[in-house]
Amino acid sequence: MKPRLLLVEDDAVSCLFMVAALEAMPAWVDAAGSMASALAIEGRHDLLLLDANLPDGLGIDLLAALRSRYPGLPALAHTADDSPALHAQLMAAGFDEVLHKPLSATDLQKTVRRHLGIEASSSMRVEEAGNAFRAPPLWDHATALAALNGNREHVSTLRNMFLDELGRQHLEILSALRSGDNVGVKKILHQLKASSGFVGALRLNAATAALDSALDEKMALDYFTQCVSDTLAQPIDNSDDSGAGETQIKIE
Repeated sequence: MKPRLLLVEDDAVSCLFMVAALEAMPAWVDAAGSMASALAIEGRHDLLLLDANLPDGLGIDLLAALRSRYPGLPALAHTADDSPALHAQLMAAGFDEVLHKPLSATDLQKTVRRHLGIEASSSMRVEEAGNAFRAPPLWDHATALAALNGNREHVSTLRNMFLDELGRQHLEILSALRSGDNVGVKKILHQLKASSGFVGALRLNAATAALDSALDEKMALDYFTQCVSDTLAQPIDNSDDSGAGETQIKIE
């Protein structure tokens, strides 16, 4: 019997990645993009995966509401914010573990299995790619494929969704910086750190992390803007993704 999981994630690229990884365990996944839509889903789940920050509330509040219905449910928080203060706050609120995005499908599956008491199948092992100590390429297809257990269809769909959103996110970041809205800037950067990592946009991922840690540094902003431009300008080589179709996952 496959476990039933509730995934709450408002970023479309991150949600698609996590749904694909969890369904490959295998598992049934109910996906929601807000606190309200998550609370509207009926029935008990075996495990909760809740984003720390949602458009209409906090993961902490959603956890309290769901556990009032079904006490004792195992729950994992996920966030692109790696601050120790947030980690401590989430753990104090009752989450069993905090996952930092981006993360590979292998790590996500391993953590979920552990909290469900399920042993991993030897066939699900995936070799991780990448080297943090060399200049990252614009696109790392091997990492993207490894992250999604070699599913070319999901990689192609994720990349297209990512690029459709990137230009808008860049403009929103620039606008927020001009208005001094650092909280708004960091919210978008945290989403972009996760989604760029999931699709293998490694150079942009590194530039996003650098800007997040130095919002007042012109050099960091200039490098980030250049990486956005380069990522949008360089065509994606989909030769490894031939025959890939569109995957539709509805986020309530």
